[in-house]
Amino acid sequence: MVAPGARAADGPSSDWLVAPPHWPARVVWSDGTNAVALDNGLIRRTIRLTPNGATVGFDNLMTGASVVRAVKPEALLTVDGREFNVGGLGGQPDHAYLLPAWIAALKDNVSAFQLVGVTTGRPQAPFAWKRKRHAADLPWPPPGVTANFHYAGRDAAVKGLSVTVHYELYDHLPVLGKWLTVSNGTDRSVTLDRVATEVLAAVEAESAVDARPTNKWRLPPISVLSDYSFGGMDPVTSSRVTEWQPDPEYQTQVHYERLTPCLLVCRPPVGPGVRLAPGEMFHSFRTWLLVQDSDTRERQGLAVRRAERTLAPWITENPIMMHVRNADTRTFRAAVDQCAAVGFEMIIYTFGSGLDMENTDPAYMARVKQDVDYAHAKGIDVGAYSLFSSRRIDDADDVINPKTGKPGGAIFGNAPCLGSRWGITYLEKLKTFITQTGLDLLEHDGPYPGDVCASTNHPGHHGLEDSQWTQWRTSADFYAWCRAHGVYVNAPDFYFFTGTSKTGMGYRESNWSLPRAQQIIHGRQNIFDGTWEKTPTMGWMFVPLTEYQGGGAAATLEPLREHLPAYAAHLANNFGAGVQACYRGPRLYDADATEAVLKHWVSWFKEYRDILESDLIHLRRADGRDIDYFLHVNPRLRRCGLAMIYNPLPVEANRTIRLPLYYTGLTATALIRQEHGPAKRYRLNRDYSVNVTVHVPANGQTWLVVERP
Repeated sequence: MVAPGARAADGPSSDWLVAPPHWPARVVWSDGTNAVALDNGLIRRTIRLTPNGATVGFDNLMTGASVVRAVKPEALLTVDGREFNVGGLGGQPDHAYLLPAWIAALKDNVSAFQLVGVTTGRPQAPFAWKRKRHAADLPWPPPGVTANFHYAGRDAAVKGLSVTVHYELYDHLPVLGKWLTVSNGTDRSVTLDRVATEVLAAVEAESAVDARPTNKWRLPPISVLSDYSFGGMDPVTSSRVTEWQPDPEYQTQVHYERLTPCLLVCRPPVGPGVRLAPGEMFHSFRTWLLVQDSDTRERQGLAVRRAERTLAPWITENPIMMHVRNADTRTFRAAVDQCAAVGFEMIIYTFGSGLDMENTDPAYMARVKQDVDYAHAKGIDVGAYSLFSSRRIDDADDVINPKTGKPGGAIFGNAPCLGSRWGITYLEKLKTFITQTGLDLLEHDGPYPGDVCASTNHPGHHGLEDSQWTQWRTSADFYAWCRAHGVYVNAPDFYFFTGTSKTGMGYRESNWSLPRAQQIIHGRQNIFDGTWEKTPTMGWMFVPLTEYQGGGAAATLEPLREHLPAYAAHLANNFGAGVQACYRGPRLYDADATEAVLKHWVSWFKEYRDILESDLIHLRRADGRDIDYFLHVNPRLRRCGLAMIYNPLPVEANRTIRLPLYYTGLTATALIRQEHGPAKRYRLNRDYSVNVTVHVPANGQTWLVVERP
């Protein structure tokens, strides 16, 4: 029997993305207490307890489909060169599907870690979140249930080692979290060479007989999120633990060479290579499996964005920020005054400003603190820029290339190692500088991107095998420290699940040296493309108030009063999407008219902030040939939709556009007004859409507000 899930096909009122399902997450003992199920009405994972722990069911309750087709180990450990299963059962006659009648006959692996107990509870926050600025009202940790499966090593080589497989299931979200802890109860040190936290025999997304390139396969409808992410600005590029492999036990698959990618293995590409001393405990990375109920890009993206907000709610902090180009007191305080005058919320000592976060001289920090205190007195948060990765320190502290035994050949050419003496001191300097000056934000350029290091002389790691793991762990712990101290972090990597709040929306820096009109179109394209798997609050844009990487007068907004239409277009692009940009220059305005334009767009954004920072539905991408537009939606708000429409043409555009209102939660009628005009009642079509006629000024924009009747 399939439990009642929340299905989009039944309409908005029963769709988990629109209305919270009635079932909270729960742990259910079943099959005469020989199985435990984690169930929230959307997904259910069932784990058999004897003769060993093993997942014997994983169901998508939203569609009625099975997620798995075969039983695998719950995890894999390679200890001192030998691989061991954690739990799992063997003997399944056919790995294409799993019949309940087969389960009782499955056999234990004699060398596998043995299940010895199960405990349950509620999710605990892995680190603290100090809330000190505007953010969505979301709980931390997310509500749900946990089930912890405790295993003991029984092979002589691992006797005394214990493994706990931790599962978390959340209320109203088809996401299952998982990680491991490994405890060394022996009297000797052991090395954890490799760790796989998930081995899932997923139902294949398609069958193909003939040879096919690896990147041409359709993958199972599971989105994998992980805190072990770096070297990328989106969840797919940055994830280092997601491997879709062929399953050698799946002998009946259609593919002639049996290479269908249908075995999900979650493990780091290198290591961890950690030496575990007697009495020590290892905490693995975390993964979250998001079970999708659709193959459409927008719905899958909405599900990812909902998961990101739930698992990392600090991403909803979205301060309006200026990047001041000079760190001298006079320029800085003048910029602070302008930020306060127009309603900006944060000012950042930008790259190249002259501020040095590695200078922990007390007199220098005291001077910076005076300027920070000045900004705080005006209600403005203050941040600062620091570069880590793409720089050269020296032979002793740079990462060592394992191919050459020398520095060089890192992801960015040269880079310091976070496990070197310099790297350890560097992070301590940043903590000291932040603490002593009262900074509220760190813009960390080039955070740890995934370099390995073959040095055996760095105090923070033993050698090549543990270098990637220990550097990531150090970086992640640092961002968690920032979050616990209320420090907002911009970082051009996907460290959201360890505490960062914003990364690049997605852009090529040299494009900000193009002529102003091209920058405007590129900006809207970047936002449209960058918000499929990021919320508007997770990505930054850029506005070069002064010349940036060339381009001359044609690319530059200064003098601001002479280029007000272009400046206003940047503001409309970003605020209209709920996105914040780096407004980089020595000042925000240079005349009363410029100040008035800024005040208009800042006050407009704050008036509609709740809906503008909500999810974005992608409708027509900017191409400069006709109007482009998107729709913000939030079924929890009275003002449940806001459409932004842009006109790049030199003449007024009069168009009838289709607005899909399904994700607003409206089912019958909607009140819609253009800008501050009168509201008109619309009856929704059978597909929950309405057709609205809009008038958009030449080279301008307009907006439609959607409200509940």
